[in-house]
Amino acid sequence: MFIISLTYKSSIENIELLIPSHNTFLEKHYHAGRFIASGRKEPRTGGIIIANAESRTELEQIIREDPFYIHQVADYEITEFIPSKYNENFKSFIKNK
Repeated sequence: MFIISLTYKSSIENIELLIPSHNTFLEKHYHAGRFIASGRKEPRTGGIIIANAESRTELEQIIREDPFYIHQVADYEITEFIPSKYNENFKSFIKNK
């Protein structure tokens, strides 16, 4: 499982222009089962995506599809973690390795 932390490196006005295409990107990967949750940071300096990709390499390929990445308006920090404790309602997202 991965946490992707996006940090904007462009004005909010430029970010706003890309929000519709970014949302399309997100929906594609929610439907594919790769994204679990996402949202913007507060204060609005970027966003967070919780992903369930098979590997860091797969996740890096997915990120390259993001309009924020394509238009170079955000930096991405990827943190991989292995959940050892979680709410029972979250169990369906956990892949045992």
